Amino acid sequence: MHVKLDALAEKGFAVLRNYEGLQVPPEEWMQLEYMDWKSGGDTNFAPIASALGEMECAGFWDHGKPDKDGIWTKNAELCPTLVKWTEEVGARYGRVRIIKLNPNTEAEATHNLHLDDNNRLNPDGEGWVVRAWLQLTDDPNSYMILREDKNDPATESRISMPRNRQIVIDSQRLWHAAWHPGPEPRYALIVSFESGDALNKWIESQS
Repeated sequence: MHVKLDALAEKGFAVLRNYEGLQVPPEEWMQLEYMDWKSGGDTNFAPIASALGEMECAGFWDHGKPDKDGIWTKNAELCPTLVKWTEEVGARYGRVRIIKLNPNTEAEATHNLHLDDNNRLNPDGEGWVVRAWLQLTDDPNSYMILREDKNDPATESRISMPRNRQIVIDSQRLWHAAWHPGPEPRYALIVSFESGDALNKWIESQS
């Protein structure tokens, strides 16, 4: 058994108010080192915190760790605002990275619906790992598609993704993928956070 959040119990996700803190300069995500790592489409990822602080996108379990206690990579030095955002949440975090998603079609997005493996090696009694997204580029016509049942559109929710949108998703419970018509790539920060009092207080403060 793991500690879970009441805020995600009903729907599995929470759409928070848009981020009102420091504006994130585009160079903070554009100048990072990206890796060719595919997840839910034509994607690249820039690791900001990883299991051992190395420039890799592999699961923490490859190093015998749950997705917690991330260590900053060299990319972190180039994106202080994103590091600050992560730390100000106040919860224990694991992987921290930027996703670059190239344009896709709605059919491709629904085909790429997937579940994340967030809680491998997560000890019983500790907080369930969920993920938070901070949208960096302004893509109000792009949508995060969420389904309780991958093959049942009746279980679907869609969240638009304008700049500074903040969402928290139990991405091991909900099938998810982003539909991004483009024309330019979409960028967002994704952070694994441990459920518990700290994350719950942050969600309340941003609701």
